[in-house]
Amino acid sequence: MTNDSSRPVRTAVAGFGLSGSVFHAPFIAANPSYSLDAISTSDPGRKSAAASSYPAARIVDTPDRILELAGELDLLVLGTPPATHYPLAKAALEAGLDVVVDKPFAVRSAEGQELIDLAARLGRVLTVFQNRRWDGDFLTVRGLLESGVLGTVTRFESRFERWAPEVPKAWKAAATADDGGGVLFDLGTHLLDQAVQLFGPAAVTHAELATRRPGQRVDDDVFVVLRHGSGVISHLWMNMLCAQQGPRYRILGGEGGFTKHGVDPQEPYIVAGGSPLDAGYGVEDPDWAGLLGRDGHLDRLPTQRGAYPEFYRILAAKIADGGVASALPVPVDPAGPVEVLRLIGQARSLAERA
Repeated sequence: MTNDSSRPVRTAVAGFGLSGSVFHAPFIAANPSYSLDAISTSDPGRKSAAASSYPAARIVDTPDRILELAGELDLLVLGTPPATHYPLAKAALEAGLDVVVDKPFAVRSAEGQELIDLAARLGRVLTVFQNRRWDGDFLTVRGLLESGVLGTVTRFESRFERWAPEVPKAWKAAATADDGGGVLFDLGTHLLDQAVQLFGPAAVTHAELATRRPGQRVDDDVFVVLRHGSGVISHLWMNMLCAQQGPRYRILGGEGGFTKHGVDPQEPYIVAGGSPLDAGYGVEDPDWAGLLGRDGHLDRLPTQRGAYPEFYRILAAKIADGGVASALPVPVDPAGPVEVLRLIGQARSLAERA
């Protein structure tokens, strides 16, 4: 639909699990550039929670019901399981909607590229919710690298490690790699995206994929090595059965290093009932500040404030400025997530041959 910039972007969120309820709906509702008009979920408990939190939104059972409302909407946000991303995004674009797709963009890189081509042909805005580009610790690392204080960076280590011995969601327990299941498609999508954002194009040179938890059908313990064209080596860990977690980041350069523990606080803050409009939103406890320098000569580097609201701010500006015809950027160019899917394919292929 053609958005009238004088009114809010009429928005629907498909799915009200963790993605829809924590990463999308709160930020859409907090931004006056949007109206949250519809939410789809078939779960009775989630229906009740959605209706209580967003009484102005129409609560429907399925994403297909949202698509039937396309004439009353401008934007569809997909927070549904990965295997549904390609067909639902395709249908939404063809229905005349702009689309936000949660990560992973699709299950296969060819599907992601097809969606990019379709959006361009139809003149629709398409972007991917790689929200961890706005983690406070990632913003801190990016600023540190831009300062040049580390000298020439040679090695980058990045981890998402959790202690979650039980698979919490039925669809995740049943999903295979062909469905976009497993930690490589989940947390790994963020780690790969961040590494490429920081150090440029890369190829996978080593990959280890393992399944540790009972009832899990696909990888939940993964290690991937990237060699970037810039010369940097990235070591990326993602693990759902990790009893002792390593540093979130360790970066080594010719003039010094940086080590950071802890995880960005934005997700747990929203889960605990906080709002992105709160003064304390995105502010990390100073005790989690990273260490910069060399052993024996270390300084604490405070973490920048996390900024997930930036994604929807940038998107609203793009849509209000004329959508796809605007020279303003989308928050995430979907070509980047397609590259991530290509790297995931490389990692799986290497691991299967090992």
